[in-house]
Amino acid sequence: QVQLVESGGGLVQAGGSLRLSCAASGRTIGSYAMGWFRQAPGKEREFVAAISWSGGSTSYADSVKRRFTIARDNAENTVYLQMNSLKPEDTAAYYCAAALRSYPYTDQHEYYYWGQGTQVTVSS
Repeated sequence: QVQLVESGGGLVQAGGSLRLSCAASGRTIGSYAMGWFRQAPGKEREFVAAISWSGGSTSYADSVKRRFTIARDNAENTVYLQMNSLKPEDTAAYYCAAALRSYPYTDQHEYYYWGQGTQVTVSS
């Protein structure tokens, strides 16, 4: 079993930055791809970013490319999402997830373990 705990969410003005963290426990995530997803009120959960087990391959949703960066520290069993130039439409609950394979999938159905989420609110 893998437990994932997100942190770093909060309220920020448009144009600001936040860094989300996802700390894993229970077992090492070093061989798993990791992803970030988000869900805004009244909307379906959507893909944000993903990273392969080694960090050598990443995927991003078009809406966050060049603004968000996903990274991982396998020694610390932690994944990060650096969010810059935040927009009001980035407001959502952000979830960390772990896939049982190493490829950075964009499909949430490929992810097996999920965190409880952290809220990000961007004011205009």
